[in-house]
Amino acid sequence: MNPDSLLAPLKGADRRVVGTVQVDVVRTGNSRVKRLVYPAGFRWSKDMQPVVGTALCQHAHVGFLAAGSLSIQYADGVIEHYVAPQVVAIAPGHDGWVEGDAPAVLIEFDFEGETVERLGLRRG
Repeated sequence: MNPDSLLAPLKGADRRVVGTVQVDVVRTGNSRVKRLVYPAGFRWSKDMQPVVGTALCQHAHVGFLAAGSLSIQYADGVIEHYVAPQVVAIAPGHDGWVEGDAPAVLIEFDFEGETVERLGLRRG
């Protein structure tokens, strides 16, 4: 696969930029499929916390890391590392950052406000 195709326009997607993250969303039945492009140097606590206003990211992230590398740290100090290609399942209540000099591309599946319950992603 051509790595540039991961960043090409996505047919039928609504695109927005939140903080420094490019978010493309396609509705599919009762769920959404999202492509999130986290730029090199991204850190949730630096780039998103001022936008969102919570101490940690309160979203669950379930999907496929197609490119790049992410690290996640939960409030209890546990750190998880993800390197593409890899499936990810991240519970709410975390900080996260891109490792290295390349963007991280996450293909994510969610059920909006019901994601945690429907996918069983409670932590602790």
